[in-house]
Amino acid sequence: QLQAFGGGLVQAGASLSLSCIYSRRLSNNAIDWFRQAPGKEREFVAATTFNGGDSMYAESVKGRFTISRDRTQNTVYLQMNNLKPEDTAVYYCAAEQGNFLRRRPVTWGQGTLVTVSS
Repeated sequence: QLQAFGGGLVQAGASLSLSCIYSRRLSNNAIDWFRQAPGKEREFVAATTFNGGDSMYAESVKGRFTISRDRTQNTVYLQMNNLKPEDTAVYYCAAEQGNFLRRRPVTWGQGTLVTVSS
């Protein structure tokens, strides 16, 4: 259904781009990015509507992360700039039920690990 790619180990201040490839049947669903740091609850990061026309971000990543969507490739991207050690987490993409930015996805993909060293 969904699969996240692109994680890795980077230094603080670096950039990294994650990709989420989703199945065609989710083409009309809003897609979210969440993350879970070691020992912490999973938290919302960003979300975009089915055509990428609307998006929302967690306060902690505003101005540093950008979510975008390529419907021709069934892919949602998360461009992460100026990474900080506190961004270290497993990042998941997930689909909402319908085209709503509710931060309550119903279908989850496997995550990809992002590690930011200081």
